[in-house]
Amino acid sequence: MMVISMFFSAEMAKAQQVTIHGTVYNMYRTRPLDAVSVMSTSGRGTTTDSNGNYMLTLDINDSISFSYLGRTTVKYPLSEINRNASFDIALHVNPTELNEIRIGPKNYRLDSLQNRKEYENVFNFKKPGLAITEPSAGTLGVGLDLDALINMFRFSRNRRMLAFQRRLVEEEHDKYVDHRFNRSIVKKITHLEGDEVDSFMVRYRPSYEFTVISSDYEFYDYIKLAYKEYKSVARKKPGELKKESGTP
Repeated sequence: MMVISMFFSAEMAKAQQVTIHGTVYNMYRTRPLDAVSVMSTSGRGTTTDSNGNYMLTLDINDSISFSYLGRTTVKYPLSEINRNASFDIALHVNPTELNEIRIGPKNYRLDSLQNRKEYENVFNFKKPGLAITEPSAGTLGVGLDLDALINMFRFSRNRRMLAFQRRLVEEEHDKYVDHRFNRSIVKKITHLEGDEVDSFMVRYRPSYEFTVISSDYEFYDYIKLAYKEYKSVARKKPGELKKESGTP
């Protein structure tokens, strides 16, 4: 009798449950809303999927509400919802839609222009020199600009500034070589993997001058020839290795 009683109790509880489903739209019903919270007074809940759809099984005496962007709707009693139809709702919120963001590889030219903009004060630096000042009223002849004379003796600062300029130029050259002689291109042409790629790129890194003047065809052909030499050297015995430099 106890088993039969428990069975009927479970069946009665199941009969009192309601499964509802539907779609949540924006206020203009122009698109479904995803990640909308669907909550019940009993504590159960779910969220809408990417198509704005939801499904929830609750007791017949329960109520549901919808929450989106911190705003919650009124509670809808399940007893008043048509279980044979989809319970769709349009939320009276107009969420701001962000513009599409495209992520792509770095643009060397734009990066270079940005760097030069940041370094503008350094690259526009001019070595101080002597200047002639015009005579003022009540004085005779011309004279030397004292400020320029003082600046001319700031040798230490000037040398540091010029050295900084050279470092920035060298850094710019290295970045350009890295841009063309990159790991992806080397792997695509040579099919090397792992440490071999690093070893090849260190040994056959091209000069900035060659990288600037070479066309894509010439540059890729250089990588092919360098790879041919790399494989040839790798097959030699240690005693037969010669000091070679294949870098143009």
